[in-house]
Amino acid sequence: MKKIAILLVLAMLCISVSACTNATKTLTLYTSMKDSLIAALADGFKEKHPDIKLEIHIDGAGNLMSKIESEREAGKILADVIWTSEVPDFYYMKNEDLLLQYTPSGAEKVSNPLEGTDNYFIPARLGTMGIAYNTDIIKTPPVSWRDLLGSDYKNGFAIANPETSGTALMAVLLLSEAFGDGFFSELRANGAFIGQGSSQVVEDVANGELAACLAVDYITFDKAESGAPIAIAYPEEMLVIPSPVAIFKNSVNTSAAQKFVDYLISQEAQQIIANMGTLPVLDGVVVPGEYNIPSVSEAMPRAIEVNETDLISRMDEVVGKFVDIMKD
Repeated sequence: MKKIAILLVLAMLCISVSACTNATKTLTLYTSMKDSLIAALADGFKEKHPDIKLEIHIDGAGNLMSKIESEREAGKILADVIWTSEVPDFYYMKNEDLLLQYTPSGAEKVSNPLEGTDNYFIPARLGTMGIAYNTDIIKTPPVSWRDLLGSDYKNGFAIANPETSGTALMAVLLLSEAFGDGFFSELRANGAFIGQGSSQVVEDVANGELAACLAVDYITFDKAESGAPIAIAYPEEMLVIPSPVAIFKNSVNTSAAQKFVDYLISQEAQQIIANMGTLPVLDGVVVPGEYNIPSVSEAMPRAIEVNETDLISRMDEVVGKFVDIMKD
């Protein structure tokens, strides 16, 4: 009788251990990527890793960093992985020792313009920004950044707020690097101003409230596909903005997080990213021709080059000057 009881207890323990072993892990992702892109990637990841559940929090990069800082002060960052387009945040988190050093599978094939990452983060896409314009208002597409100083754009051009938008922040830093603060003064003299978020300024162009705006690639394509009179033009000096992904050092789901990062830079995931109208990090992945985005091999030589460390050290100064100019 006693032997039977012991065997039953052992059997129950085995069942319990098996259940724990096979239990679904929950991986928490903080990201500023658009809903449809994340949904498509989540579906692909789930097919490969059905034992990992993705809990996704989508918000602007600035809001996500505020959330992270609040959690950090409370004693624990709740996210396992972060993926945004605000590159300076990743250098900050690296310097604050918040990130896990990890070299994902296939990293050697990634087109990575970032320096000094030391394998704490890696681009999962190469976002491009150009000039989105309303095709009912602008009949001749812009070919140069200086075209924005013409009468067609007077009082009708906006840039999203770089204090809250990661892509706008990087764009302002890159344009400042290429053309200096004087360019912003010229834009302001022609009536340019700070808009709201990256999606909102594109919406304003689509509905005719603006003639043009500084725009993220896939946000513009989404509007065009919905039938809005909007298109995007890429001047010779391209704004190529990496969107890094990183794993938090205090993650309790390190293995699952590594699998997710591996998946993001895989051929399959990069094709999903390309199909959404944004530049992949793998040169062999083709963006559908309908988007008219230069290939990785063409875009990278045209990209405005920066020294990230130097630029980040001047970030607050550059953004402060930009805001002062645009609000003057």
